[in-house]
Amino acid sequence: MTIVVGEVIAVSGIRISLRIFEDSSQETIFYDGVKYRGVSLREHISIQRGFIDIVCLVEGEYLDERKLDADVEKTLYVRKVDVRPIGYIVDDKFFEGVKFMPMIRDKASLLSEPMIGKIYGTEGKIKFSIGSMLKENVPINLPWTRIFNGHLGIFGNTGSGKSNTLAKLYTTLFNEKLEALKFKSQFVIIDFNGEYTEGQILPAKDKKITILDHKNSGDKFKIEATHFWDAETLSLLFQATTNTQQPFLRRVLSGKERFKDVPLERYIEKTFEKAFSASEPKPDALELGREIARILECEPLQDHLRGITYNAKSKYFRDAGDNYYNSDGTGFEAYLKPLLGKIDLNGMDQFTELILRCYLQLCSDVVLGYAQYEHIQPVLSRAKSSISGLRNVLEIVDVPPPPNLLHVISLKKCKNEIKKILPLLIAKNFYINHKDSENLKSPPTRTLHLIIDEAHNILSEQSKREHEIWKDYRLELFEEIIKEGRKYGVYLTLSSQRPADISPTIVSQIHNFFIHRLVNERDLMLLDNTISTLDSSSKALIPTLAKGCCVVTGTAFDLPMILKIDPLLKEHRPSSDDVNLEELWVHED
Repeated sequence: MTIVVGEVIAVSGIRISLRIFEDSSQETIFYDGVKYRGVSLREHISIQRGFIDIVCLVEGEYLDERKLDADVEKTLYVRKVDVRPIGYIVDDKFFEGVKFMPMIRDKASLLSEPMIGKIYGTEGKIKFSIGSMLKENVPINLPWTRIFNGHLGIFGNTGSGKSNTLAKLYTTLFNEKLEALKFKSQFVIIDFNGEYTEGQILPAKDKKITILDHKNSGDKFKIEATHFWDAETLSLLFQATTNTQQPFLRRVLSGKERFKDVPLERYIEKTFEKAFSASEPKPDALELGREIARILECEPLQDHLRGITYNAKSKYFRDAGDNYYNSDGTGFEAYLKPLLGKIDLNGMDQFTELILRCYLQLCSDVVLGYAQYEHIQPVLSRAKSSISGLRNVLEIVDVPPPPNLLHVISLKKCKNEIKKILPLLIAKNFYINHKDSENLKSPPTRTLHLIIDEAHNILSEQSKREHEIWKDYRLELFEEIIKEGRKYGVYLTLSSQRPADISPTIVSQIHNFFIHRLVNERDLMLLDNTISTLDSSSKALIPTLAKGCCVVTGTAFDLPMILKIDPLLKEHRPSSDDVNLEELWVHED
């Protein structure tokens, strides 16, 4: 049974005009226990063309007046609406796209709410619904396989409900598919504001929570030594210059690899021998030797080096006991070598080892004339400064820890410098481990999902707080993940309140979007330029969307739709609720 409400009076291209009958202006109609929505803006109309039902969306309405010949002074007003075809129904199944067009006098009828649910939702064994259509209030079953088999973008101004949408999506996924996901997929949340460190998405006992704090040594993120001892990573961590400092760091790492079977104590001894048995001693080598002694925390060595002086005129070293250090090595053998034998390297972590190796390499380079002290010293100062913060949040391991189904990494207690560095190391660590996995096949048998809340913090092109080389590398890594990660089963979910700040390359590769209220013109322009599936009527609604409402569009959806996301219970909601000032500022007598 169809409820006929009008007829086609004009067809121009894909623009169709309908004359609506006078008795068809009700907002809601119930017939035979089925609910139908009346004719108004953004409602759906079906036009019968033979055995085909052409589904159209109402985009405008107006009144047309007509004079009667019998009574010139009497005017008739005819309600007309403009509609746009969005698909067609054959055998009770909806197909997206314009294939058929109506003819004049074809009848237009209302669509039932169950049929609208079929148009926008999907039928499957698993019910995956996170909300209902805003106007029709029809729960929509989302195509979850296509949503999570691609990159996701959740955008919206602060307070628009994007955190609830992100949590609702993954809470629903784990509720429906928890057992099936185990040992097949890994989900990692990089949480800048500590919103997911309690019972959100999964109970705390079922997920791994790492709360990083640069001031206190508590939880630490375990990173593999091969990823830490990497020339590119260290160059960017310490903002090394291209021509002098980066080659120096490569010499440090190549020396470590070449002499990996030689004890570090032997390397220290040989470096001091080179510095204090040189035919032309260098005063910079003495300063570097003193710094090495401080790193080693060897008091006898420090005291002895403190008494050594350099004679610039005759170019020799002499200690407090008037002992000379000549090129024949007798001075070194007699007075320094016994002290070096007292060095204890037990308990030295790999961060201190890195700084020590850098100073040993610089000392050797200065003696041999490969480098100048003043050119390399700045990168060592930056290295010591960065290491002091990284030591409390990173733990370098030889074997990666076993994967967890859901791993939440909170950066709430980290300073901005650490927040810039860590997400890159974390993403690189997970991405490379997953890509190089021995069990990875084509197509992949396992997936990795990186979820980045407040993504503009690390994916911004506008940041002025960091070195240009570091910014380029950071963006290149995430651009590689979003462009090449899909073939390895690696997917990104980005949540941000400023999509215009994120690299356009990254935004253009996102497959599906949940767009909450955005009012900034640059943000709206970016969406307009990068999302081909967003129609003009949906785009016009974005600045006026209510809290919790969003435009859903992308490759997983045949048509853009406006969803009202169901709010999560308080205990499952991200820790980002608004302050209730009425309760906070209550005056107690």
